[in-house]
Amino acid sequence: MITLDKIYHAKYILNSVIRDTDVIYAPHINEASQVYLKTENLQITGSFKVRGAYYKMSQLSEEEKRRGVVACSAGNHAQGVALAAQKAGIKAVICLPDGAPISKVEATKSYGAEVCLVKGVYDDAYMKALSLRDEMGYTFIHPFNDELVIEGQGTIGLELCDQIPDMDAVIVPIGGGGLISGVAFAIKTLKPDVKIYGVQAAGAPSMLSSIRSGAITSLDSVSTIADGIAVKTPGENTFDLCSRYVDDIVTVTDDEISAAILALMEQQKLVTEGAGACAAAAAMFNKVPIQGKKTVCLLSGGNIDVTILSRVIKRGLIMSGRNCQFTIELMDKPGQLELVAHTIAKLGGNVTSVHHEHANEGSDINGCYLRLELETRNFDHIREIRQALVDNNLKIVEL
Repeated sequence: MITLDKIYHAKYILNSVIRDTDVIYAPHINEASQVYLKTENLQITGSFKVRGAYYKMSQLSEEEKRRGVVACSAGNHAQGVALAAQKAGIKAVICLPDGAPISKVEATKSYGAEVCLVKGVYDDAYMKALSLRDEMGYTFIHPFNDELVIEGQGTIGLELCDQIPDMDAVIVPIGGGGLISGVAFAIKTLKPDVKIYGVQAAGAPSMLSSIRSGAITSLDSVSTIADGIAVKTPGENTFDLCSRYVDDIVTVTDDEISAAILALMEQQKLVTEGAGACAAAAAMFNKVPIQGKKTVCLLSGGNIDVTILSRVIKRGLIMSGRNCQFTIELMDKPGQLELVAHTIAKLGGNVTSVHHEHANEGSDINGCYLRLELETRNFDHIREIRQALVDNNLKIVEL
C-alpha cells in the first residue's frame, strides 16, 4: 500500500542520487495562467524515470540483487534501471521496442545494461521481459505498475509542494500512469485542493479510455511521436490511483506536441521529448481550465532523438503559424512572379521555397501553378498575406 511515509523514505534514499530539478516561470506558455515548468527533462538520465527505478532497486533483497533484474521500456525507464544497476553492481537486461530512438538505446547501453530489442511497441517488450524473468530468474522492474516505483515518482510531488506551495494545478503526462499516480497521491495528501490534470497523446489514450469505461481497457494500437507514453494498457495500481486522485485527463495531438516542443526551445531554451512536452501542450492549447491559476507543467523527459527533431520543429512551425504554403494559379506571362514576390515581401513574409510548373490538363493552356513555402510570424500574418494576394487578383488554389 502506498503511503506518504514511504514517499518521504524514497526522497531520503534518492537525495544522494538525483537532482532536485528547478521550477521555471514560463509566462508565455499560456498568458491567461501563471505557468511554471518542473524541469525533469534536466534530471540525470534526462528523465524522471530514474527516481522510481532507483528506489525500487534500493529495496531489493541481496538474493534478488545477485540474480539480476530485467525491465522493459520505451527508453527512459531503461536508462533509470541501467544507471541504478550500475551503481549497485547488479546485472540488468533491458527489453526495448525495436522502434525506440537510437539515442535511448545507446544511452541505455552506456550505463552497462544488456539491451534486448523486441519487434513491436512497449507492450511487446513487456511480454519479452516477463519471459526472461521466468526463464532466468531475474527480478522484474516494472516501469509504472509497482508501488515502490510509484513512490519514487511521488518524490516530485513533495518537491513541488516545497517549491510552489501556493500552486493551484499540476499537469502531468500519462503513459502507464506511474508518474501521475505518485505525484497525485503525494500532492493530494498534502494539499487536497490542488487540481491534478493528466494528459495523454491522442494516439495513445489508454488511461483516458479506461477511466471513461470504468475498467482497464487495452488499445489495439498506439501511434504518436510521444514514444515515452505510447502504452496500450495501464496498470491495475495506476488505474486505481488515477481513478481516486486525478481530477481529469485530456489528450493532445502530435501537432500540438510539436508546437509545444518548439515553444519550449524558443522561449525557455529547454529541450523536451514528445512525452515531456505534453503537459506544456495541454496548457498552450487550453485543454484544461487553468485560466487565472498558478499552474505547474511537468516536463517529464528530454531524450528526444535528434534525427526526428527537425521534423518535429517543422510541424511545430506549421502548427504555430510560423510556416505556411500557398499554391497560386497564374497566367504564364512576364511580371506575374514579380507581383507575387513584391506582395509577400511588402508584408514581411520570407519565401523559402519556390516551385513553378505549367498547368495540368483541364486548366487554361496559358496557365501555371506557383507553389510557395513561407516563413511567417503567426496565423494573423498568414491571413494578411493571403488577403493581399487575393486583393491583387491572384488566385489561391485550395488543396
